[in-house]
Amino acid sequence: MNPTLIAPPALVRRAEQHDTKAIQALDSAHYLHPFTSHGDLAGVGARVITRADNIYVWDSEGAKILDAMSGLWCVNAGYGRKELADAAYQQMMTLPFYNSFFNTTNVPAVQLAAKLASLAPVVGGRKFEHVFFSSSGSESNDTNVRMVRRYWDLLGQPQRKVIISRHNAYHGSTMAGASLGGMSGMHAQGDLPIPNITHIEQPHHWDNALPGESHADFGRRAAGWLEEKILEVGPEKVAAFIAEPVQGAGGVIIPPETYWPEIQRIVDQYGILLISDEVICAFGRLGHWFAYQKFGYRPDLITFAKGVTSGYIPLGGVMVGDRVAKVLIEQGGEFNHGYTYSGHPVACAVALANLELMEREDLPGRVKNDIGPYLAERFAELSDHPLVGAAETCGFVAGLVLVKDKGTREMFDPALSVGMICRGHCFRSGLIMRAVGDRMIIAPPLVMTREQIDEMMGLIVKCLDATLDDLRNAGELA
Repeated sequence: MNPTLIAPPALVRRAEQHDTKAIQALDSAHYLHPFTSHGDLAGVGARVITRADNIYVWDSEGAKILDAMSGLWCVNAGYGRKELADAAYQQMMTLPFYNSFFNTTNVPAVQLAAKLASLAPVVGGRKFEHVFFSSSGSESNDTNVRMVRRYWDLLGQPQRKVIISRHNAYHGSTMAGASLGGMSGMHAQGDLPIPNITHIEQPHHWDNALPGESHADFGRRAAGWLEEKILEVGPEKVAAFIAEPVQGAGGVIIPPETYWPEIQRIVDQYGILLISDEVICAFGRLGHWFAYQKFGYRPDLITFAKGVTSGYIPLGGVMVGDRVAKVLIEQGGEFNHGYTYSGHPVACAVALANLELMEREDLPGRVKNDIGPYLAERFAELSDHPLVGAAETCGFVAGLVLVKDKGTREMFDPALSVGMICRGHCFRSGLIMRAVGDRMIIAPPLVMTREQIDEMMGLIVKCLDATLDDLRNAGELA
């Protein structure tokens, strides 16, 4: 090994000095950010994040910030895990890249596929013994569209092309991923959705329940929207239903317990495939390796990414259930689909190290039995705050609704952007908390301690109080 090929650990870990204004100027001149109004960003300058450790990040001005969003739902094992950096380095020095085309494979990709198959629980007799690798959740959902339609073609039912999704769902930002998602702002750009993708309403009790309707009754009624859409389209034309176990980017929308069992009954009745998009929810986030185990349904395909490497390096994929895999393998011949980086050896090596770390520290078990219940207990206290209409958790995701009147459930005028006001206070107070409209959401790293949960909750209350003061001073609240 040539020691000049890697910087000494002391140099890697030291805090560097940065000229914030200079970096912001370069950023505005050259870097097109995702989901960003670049004109607005140039006016204020991007926040420059320079280093991270455990659950904290630091910006170029030296401010320490508690990252309650795990980067972007992904840094499950926390920042600064040397074993993940070591795994990447060792693999880079051994085999930094080779493709999986032309009847070729590599050791980490094979080992990771086998490891993922061993972690995916059998529910209702359905097994997941095959994996198709990509580099992101968006690519994985593009793969799902190709795979679902190929499956039905091979079964002699090429008319089954329609995939049903939900409004306000997020399934990526590629052409197919953005079409599968139900974000109206994304559909307004680029002539989306593409053909043969349609949507039903989301199981959001706060927004969509009838007056006095229980969570249980609403869950069954919301699931029934799928059956209505299948009958509207024609059962013989429907290929699959795709959904997140808990909607993430849509605002942490947690379905009632009655929702998923009824969804399973419907897909079984009409014989359509079920895709569980677990890009956010898998790998311990909800207290299980995969979220379908928590809710007890039986998907045919599982989308994964983010937490598989704790975000340290891009990797995604699709867990392919035996029902689909058997047809593709035995009847399909060549599947004309794939990516240069499918099964990238470095990404797969980091994923293996990450999963080993998560097993060793039992991060899913911690979420299920310790820090998840404690977060639920502490987060529920926010329901007493004058601004909070509802505060909900599921595993290690949580969301609250900011309301003008708790008694009447009156919401604020959207033009006020109350969520963004609260988000601004969060950043200034050393907390990363995401605003989705007037919903404030979190998804902290799974290594968080109870003491750090207390620290985070103190910051959240501080920011809610500051938002309340702003609204009262502006005459929006008495």
